[in-house]
Amino acid sequence: MEANMSSEGQGHAQDVAPDRVARIQADWRRERPDLDVGPQAVIGRLHRLADRLAAELRLVYDRYGLGEGEFDVLCALRRAGEPFERAPGELASHTMVTTGAMTKRIDRLERSGLVTRRRSGDDQRGRIVALTPAGRDLVDRAFTDHMSNERRLLDLVTPEEAAALETLLAAWLRRLDD
Repeated sequence: MEANMSSEGQGHAQDVAPDRVARIQADWRRERPDLDVGPQAVIGRLHRLADRLAAELRLVYDRYGLGEGEFDVLCALRRAGEPFERAPGELASHTMVTTGAMTKRIDRLERSGLVTRRRSGDDQRGRIVALTPAGRDLVDRAFTDHMSNERRLLDLVTPEEAAALETLLAAWLRRLDD
């Protein structure tokens, strides 16, 4: 039953040995034959893959004493180009960090000497967050290792598979965002 997943609405997984998701689906099919558990084939595997990828990415962040959110903030500042600064609200829109979590991350980065905060020249109530030279050096090294790590992870699939995944995931995200 698990070996021929295609007939159960599970794509082309028939050439892959049963994994944890396939075993969970088989259990649910036995216990709840009235439900279509086919979506688990994709959603369950994407969820497991996201967890595994996040753990692999954290290895690099940890090496540099950063959490994922701090890494994201430093990268957003570095991508801003000279003078490597943004307002906190702008940082939130350029990262996967919420505005509520942004202050905590900036506080930690500032305590570590990786960013500074100053009043905005245009609006004395506003603040500007800027990379320090130490922050720029750290994010440049960390991002280089991060890209090598992502390459290592992506090289587990063929270039054709990676291109197909990119297309499918981009289309799916666009539809969810609409």
